[in-house]
Amino acid sequence: MSCFQSLRAAVIFIGLMVPAQALAVEFVTVGPRAMGMGGAGVAITTDALATYWNPAGLAMTQTVDVRIQGGGQGIDRLGIADAVHDLENFNPNDPNIAANYAKAKDIANRINRPGATVSLNGSAGLYIKGHLGEHAFGLNVSDVATGGGYVSDPAKATCNPNPSCVGATSVSLTGAMTLPLLEARQVAFSYAYAFADKTFSFGVTGKIIQGATYSGNMILTGGTDVSVTDNFGKSTLSTAFGIDAGAIYRPSSWLRFGVVAKDINQPTFDAPGGGELKLGPQVRGAVAVNPYSSLTLTADVDATSNKTFVPGVKSQVLSLGAEQTIFAEFMSFRLGAFKNMQDAGTPFTPTAGLGLRIFAFRMDVGGGYDFREKGALGSLSLSLTF
Repeated sequence: MSCFQSLRAAVIFIGLMVPAQALAVEFVTVGPRAMGMGGAGVAITTDALATYWNPAGLAMTQTVDVRIQGGGQGIDRLGIADAVHDLENFNPNDPNIAANYAKAKDIANRINRPGATVSLNGSAGLYIKGHLGEHAFGLNVSDVATGGGYVSDPAKATCNPNPSCVGATSVSLTGAMTLPLLEARQVAFSYAYAFADKTFSFGVTGKIIQGATYSGNMILTGGTDVSVTDNFGKSTLSTAFGIDAGAIYRPSSWLRFGVVAKDINQPTFDAPGGGELKLGPQVRGAVAVNPYSSLTLTADVDATSNKTFVPGVKSQVLSLGAEQTIFAEFMSFRLGAFKNMQDAGTPFTPTAGLGLRIFAFRMDVGGGYDFREKGALGSLSLSLTF
């Protein structure tokens, strides 16, 4: 069987394990290199973070890699964070009742706009990679969190004590937001093997996952500080086992294809208040090109339309990235952009990153900013690579 036939067989095998109608939780960008390259990592990640991105990448280089990383992303749709900030600064006892009522109604209308939501995700952990000839092994102890916030009780402006505002002495502004969140606290073990002088590799990851699910309720009261972290509520804990599988095909030194399917066995967790939360498979494909040895161009795309914890918002991301290294990888400069193809109105979000290598030590930073939705992301990693 040729290497191309082997990759095709791997892709078909992965595809058969994914239910046709399955929807997954959004694919989180883990690590500053991928973050600086627009969230692309499936075809190019060969360090210890391949235990997350694509276990097949572990076998593409014979290195020992130990790293820690942390990062996160937040998206503020339609300026709801600014509206909540204005609610916090609202003075319900302003003596100019008519003007204050109009101000309260304006804040309420901004909070209640359809599509005014917040999405959050983040990750942190320890990642280790080793090898024995063409056999590669990986381990990570990490936490990957996804969540969001949306209005569950529309904000209302009311004159007190007379709703008609005649003779009123104050104006109240109240509402509520729901804050769903899943923390996947996991210990993951990966194995990968490379064939035919690293022309083709296949990898699999098994994960023991403690799922911590939250469904918080954040009361919005005009003139009162709003604390998100204090309102997620008590977590519901349960444990499940997850399986990821991936493949990489490198037909030449300058071209590489990758595919990964995550959570293909659909791990299931207990949800707050009863019921279950099932993780559907995430499938992502990628291609990477090296026009010359120090330049990498890459693109990832989600094959699945992924759920988020915000009603009406799905995630299917196209990521584009470039990396230029200089002085034998002493420095790495990265640029990228990504777009949620399930939201036609959103633009590409630009990203950038920088890597520094001094002997075995590496430090990488990456981030980006959505100037329209005011979404921001950032990540940092420290590693030793031998």
